[in-house]
Amino acid sequence: MSSQTPPPPPAPAPSPAQVDTPKKLWHVGTLTYTSAGIIALFLWLLWGDFAWWMKERAVVPVGQLMLRQFGASDFLVGLLVGSVPAALGLILGPIISVKSDNHRGPRGRRIPYLIVSTPFVAVSMFGLAGSGFIGDWFNTALGASSPGQVACRLLAFGFFWTIFEIFQTIVQAIFYGLINDVVPSAVIGRFFGLFRAVSLFAGIIFNFWLIGYSETHYVAICLGLGVLFGVGFTMMCFMVKEGEYPPPPPPGPNLTVSRRVLDPVKAYFKECYTHPYYRWVFMAYTFGNIAFAPVNSFSVFYAKSLGMNMDQYGKLLVISFCVSLVISYTLGSLADKYHPIRLGVVSLAAYAATMLWGGSVATTPALFSIAFVTHAIISGIFYTGTASLGQRLYPRAKFAQFFSAAGLVASIGFITIPPMLGAFLDATGRVYRHSMYLGSGVALLGAIIFFMVWQRYQKLGGDKGYSPPA
Repeated sequence: MSSQTPPPPPAPAPSPAQVDTPKKLWHVGTLTYTSAGIIALFLWLLWGDFAWWMKERAVVPVGQLMLRQFGASDFLVGLLVGSVPAALGLILGPIISVKSDNHRGPRGRRIPYLIVSTPFVAVSMFGLAGSGFIGDWFNTALGASSPGQVACRLLAFGFFWTIFEIFQTIVQAIFYGLINDVVPSAVIGRFFGLFRAVSLFAGIIFNFWLIGYSETHYVAICLGLGVLFGVGFTMMCFMVKEGEYPPPPPPGPNLTVSRRVLDPVKAYFKECYTHPYYRWVFMAYTFGNIAFAPVNSFSVFYAKSLGMNMDQYGKLLVISFCVSLVISYTLGSLADKYHPIRLGVVSLAAYAATMLWGGSVATTPALFSIAFVTHAIISGIFYTGTASLGQRLYPRAKFAQFFSAAGLVASIGFITIPPMLGAFLDATGRVYRHSMYLGSGVALLGAIIFFMVWQRYQKLGGDKGYSPPA
């Protein structure tokens, strides 16, 4: 009878600590992020965003108040605050976006443009701070040849404002391109929800603590925010890393100088504007964004015409920002789940109805407060809910190009509407509630166009199979 060796005892099951749980990864292009990497990316982008929005929340109302102190008309305010930025976007947007899409360098295709442009934005804010002193100096230096103190101050302001807007236009176009390139599409809506929350937090800080001093301490405000933007945005540029990109299409052989200039322009307009679907998207973007411009352009003067001071006006903005801050991340999540187009239709329809009511009744400080807070909250819902629209609809490889093409169309509206409304208000005794009527009409058109885009989006595959048309 032979003996058999007993089988070895089974190996003990590994403890939970010994099991390697696969880490969740996010991908965009050649970039791969762990959860810690996504958090670090978001923190640096949002720090740059905070520096951007502190500047953005302050520069328009402070600029408006400076222009009024310098003796500017409503037409000139609308021209400088509305038309100049739009005209510069019309000219610079296509050029910068195409060059950025095709640039390849050791620091990527977006960050080099941001690093170069950021100091110019900051320095031009220093110039705006001193435009009153500079204008007075020129008025004294020119003596009898001076066009007058008012004209000299306005010329100084206009010069630095133009420089500011040139480089701000570049930064804005490229910043959104950077976000498209480094933030995974799976979390882009939630990122823009946080993006919006940061902008609202910046608005709360400015409107609660600073706007009441805008008429008397605009020099210190412009200087301080110029430093914050210059330092904060530059830090973000050095801490965020871009991935690698496919090589750009090579230029044709033996092209003349004129062909090297004209061929990219022809390709830009052909790729962006010949497909009917993109034309509908651009029109939706345009009407959606300019719907809020009439009230935004003259809300400071509207409030002052009813006897409100800037501290009271700032508190209204703080209330609206706090409400928007609470719902911003939820709106970003809804955009990821239900799509920005749906949120665009709903928010614009709601805005059209409420501004029609506001224009009819907002003739006292109390009723203006209700209408204005409603304007700010609903416009915030639109901006947050549709912030990722381009990332969801445009071709990723040429995002900046298509983003600028949408901005180019919108620029036409921003060029014409604010100064036209300003001239109308000058001629009709500055009845500022007319701005609400105009905003209501534009928003209604925007809601209709967004619905038309939704129908075409569905035909291109919808939520489950959408692919940007070539």
